Amino acid sequence: MGRLHARVYSEMPSVKLVGVYDASEEAAAAAADQFNCKAFARLDDLLPQVKALTIAVPTAFHADVADQVLSAGVACLIEKPLAKDVADARRIAASAARSGATVQVGHIERFNPAIRAMEKLEIEPRFIEVTRISPMTFRSIDVGVVLDMMIHDIDIVLRLARSKVARVDAVGVSVIGNVEDICNARLTFENGCVANITASRLALKTERRLRVFSPDAYVSLDYQKRYGMFARRGGNVDAIRDAVARIRAGEIEDLSQLNFADLVHVEELKIDDIEPLRAELESFIHAVKTHGQPIVPLEDGVAAVETATRIVESISHVSL
Repeated sequence: MGRLHARVYSEMPSVKLVGVYDASEEAAAAAADQFNCKAFARLDDLLPQVKALTIAVPTAFHADVADQVLSAGVACLIEKPLAKDVADARRIAASAARSGATVQVGHIERFNPAIRAMEKLEIEPRFIEVTRISPMTFRSIDVGVVLDMMIHDIDIVLRLARSKVARVDAVGVSVIGNVEDICNARLTFENGCVANITASRLALKTERRLRVFSPDAYVSLDYQKRYGMFARRGGNVDAIRDAVARIRAGEIEDLSQLNFADLVHVEELKIDDIEPLRAELESFIHAVKTHGQPIVPLEDGVAAVETATRIVESISHVSL
């Protein structure tokens, strides 16, 4: 992920990519050569040269690196998940509070064009269903599937529900190592909204879908294809009730004459083609320059880790 961030920074006209640091000198040198910047041997040498940076180290080291960066007063975007556990997440929050530096959490799905298009609808969900499955990438095997993959959807669900989680029920399976590789979680919120989230990194195909049901609308998104559609209650309900009345009155005898799809007005979401990572980094740099609130603030990252922890704890209480 660090290489991807370096690539986008190097392409942004409002940013000067000063350099990169990596525990692997070879990796740092390769990135520096590719993106025309300097490879630093020590993080302490890089920090005085920059005003903002991305932390894309393994999750276990997020808190240590963030402490060092924030103590130097440097703004940072911390890749998801914010931390490996709640204690580290709160430690980062405390460091940020002391330094006053801007911190954004790298929940990149917030910048998925389909998600941004859906947010414009301002729907109030009552039920949310999310599926995120894929083959093993071996990129984040230091954490389980909840912190590796489901964390994306936890963040989106918390934002959509806009309520505290009242209950967590989850089941998970560890296949390869000591952490869960497959998980299904059901979150019940204080406002009555319910979310069902499934994540697996052992699937034979990749599927990333989100469905949202509200009293007034239904929305379906395909993250991969960056495609979305929605159907509103208004107009559709009247058309369906009219068809039912005609059937009961005997005006329609052959039900094959009815095409349900014709009775429901479905619209495609207007989705732009901006690269999510580019949108994420532009929002981060804007927040740094204006001293404004990041789109994904630190408290949202903490909330996602807290909820993920509750899901993992719920898994441990279930016997399979």
